[in-house]
Amino acid sequence: MVARDSAAAKSAERELVITRVFDAPPRLVFKAWTEPERLIRWWGPQGFTMPACEMDVRPGGAFRFRMRGPDGTDHRLQGVYREIVEPERLVCTWTWVDAEGKPGHETLLTVHFAEQGGKTKLTLHQAIFESVTARDGHQDGWASSLDRLAAHLPG
Repeated sequence: MVARDSAAAKSAERELVITRVFDAPPRLVFKAWTEPERLIRWWGPQGFTMPACEMDVRPGGAFRFRMRGPDGTDHRLQGVYREIVEPERLVCTWTWVDAEGKPGHETLLTVHFAEQGGKTKLTLHQAIFESVTARDGHQDGWASSLDRLAAHLPG
C-alpha cells in the first residue's frame, strides 16, 4: 500500500492544473481553441507566432502546430483529439516533435469551459509529465498563452 501511495503522489506532482476566468461566454472561448484562424492569434507564450496550424477538430482528428519563438527557433507539437463536447470540454493528446519529426513524451490535455455569470471558467489539466521540471516549463508557457488568450477575447 505504501508503494502505491508513493507512486500516486509522484504522479500527482507531474500533473498541471490551471484555472482562469475569461470575460467571454464559453462558446467564444471554445471557438478560440477550435478554430485555426482564432487560435493562431493567441497560441504560444508571449513573443511566439504560429506559422503553421493544421486542425481536424473531431474525435480521432489530429492537429499539428509549428510555433516560432522570438529567437527564430521552431517548436513543433502534435496530438489527436479524443473528446470534443462543444462548448464544454476538449480532450487531446499532446506531444512535442523534434526537427526530424520524432515525437517525444505524450501527455493528455483536458480543457473544461464552464459558464460562470456570463464569463468562462477555464480549467486546464495536463498529465503526466516526464518530470516536475517539464511540468513547470509548461506551466510558464500556458500562463503566458492564457494571458494572450484573455487579450484576444472580446471583453
